[in-house]
Amino acid sequence: MILASILNDTALQFGVDWPHFLAQCVSFGIVLALLHRFAYRPILQVLAERRQRIKESLENAEKAQRKLAEAQEECRRILEEAAQRANQVIAEARQAAAQFHEQEQQKAIAAAAEILAKARAAAEADLARMRLELRKEVGRLVVETTARVTGKVLSVEDHQRLVEETNRELAA
Repeated sequence: MILASILNDTALQFGVDWPHFLAQCVSFGIVLALLHRFAYRPILQVLAERRQRIKESLENAEKAQRKLAEAQEECRRILEEAAQRANQVIAEARQAAAQFHEQEQQKAIAAAAEILAKARAAAEADLARMRLELRKEVGRLVVETTARVTGKVLSVEDHQRLVEETNRELAA
């Protein structure tokens, strides 16, 4: 009881009017219930939906990140394969170039050998022709010298005999 009287005295000093206070408490309770029903619940629902969307967005971001990592790995693998293929093509091209070079070198060697063979044949033919001309000239000079030394005119048989003897001596 004493507590009730202290409470009543304190309320009167502060100007609390119990009927108005209870009416305000009821009004506050009604406003609180209305706010809870029409404002707080929709806000909580919006927040829950937002949380769900954020969660889905994070999951999608993680999926996108995984897909990006997979795509980067695939890209790296493709680039490695392309580099290997490029190295293989380069090696094949070098090998083909080396074979072509070798073939061309063999052709050049064969052509040079052919040219040398033709040149030797031509030189041998020229040498044979020059020897023949030299024999004829030496034979003519021998016949002419013999005719001058002996002072007689040589017959065709003498002339032929001297040329043959000279050729035999030159061939030996």
